[in-house]
Amino acid sequence: MRAMLLAVAWMSVGTAWAGGDAVRGQQAYEARCGACHSVDSDRVGPRHAGVVGRRAGSVPGFAYSDALRRSGLVWDARLLDRWLSDPEKLVPGQRMGYRVDDPQIRADIIAYLATLKARKP
Repeated sequence: MRAMLLAVAWMSVGTAWAGGDAVRGQQAYEARCGACHSVDSDRVGPRHAGVVGRRAGSVPGFAYSDALRRSGLVWDARLLDRWLSDPEKLVPGQRMGYRVDDPQIRADIIAYLATLKARKP
């Protein structure tokens, strides 16, 4: 039963996460994302604890662009990969001015983000 649940969970996160390494992803996150984002608190960008499975533009109290708030997206590995590769292409009018061109680094960051569970206030 446990093996089946793990297989379903693995398939649900998509191929972008499949080749990622969460340890490398944490290092890449801190180096590339940490200036604007934090795991537990909002900065220039919203906090990332619990981002996988969360509706885009939904962190309470964070001032998102109208475009992202109205996008209707729910973050999964596939969408995060598209977002990190070109945020403006995925959601025209959003405000994140940064992208990660290297697919392995994106996969590593996504693997790390998938480990971050939402924390209760």
